[in-house]
Amino acid sequence: MRESSRAKRLSIRVFPRGGVEVVVPRRTRPAEVQAFVAEHRDWIARSRAAFAEEHVPEPFALPDRIALSAIGREFRVHYRRADRAGAVRFRRIADRVVLTGRTEDDRACVAALKRWLAAVAKDELAPWLRKLSATTGNAYRSMHVRGQRTCWGSHSQSGTISINYCLLFVAPELVRYLMIHELCHARHMNHSRRFWALVARHEPDYRRLDRALSDAWKEVPAWLGFY
Repeated sequence: MRESSRAKRLSIRVFPRGGVEVVVPRRTRPAEVQAFVAEHRDWIARSRAAFAEEHVPEPFALPDRIALSAIGREFRVHYRRADRAGAVRFRRIADRVVLTGRTEDDRACVAALKRWLAAVAKDELAPWLRKLSATTGNAYRSMHVRGQRTCWGSHSQSGTISINYCLLFVAPELVRYLMIHELCHARHMNHSRRFWALVARHEPDYRRLDRALSDAWKEVPAWLGFY
């Protein structure tokens, strides 16, 4: 369940690998949420079943290659075990990611790869966001990189834009749209007609891109354990 200051009504979203998110306006009573979920239980089950036909459960396996579509690069992953190490550390060497430490620990390796993705996102996406901010004339205060489980990005009342490092796995046009979407929230902290008119001014094809972005969670690799 995610409480949202922008939400005007309750809504449910099912993700490709079966995750379910319930978005609720602030101060919604728990009993109301429970009733809403119960009312839509059959729809949730049907949606998860439909996704299961498209997305066959994948056995967990650490990656040996990681393709980042957003920046058009592919990295090889090397695992170097160090028995005395207390954790798993990453190093980026050209087109390689080297993990060193307790690499027999899958969770520790995934955690290290998430830290690497966050570092790549900060290096690659921050300049992109700054450029779009200047182009659109929509300012923001700062950018944070996070690994949100249910959203690609957000814009806080304080002017902080949070970018999901999972965007690295989707097409560049979708990353650009997401950034424009969040930058437009600098002027309209809602999804009103004026907000969408502003988005359309900078990205006329926003409707198609918004639908494509909603479906793009399937591009996020299963080993991340998010969706």
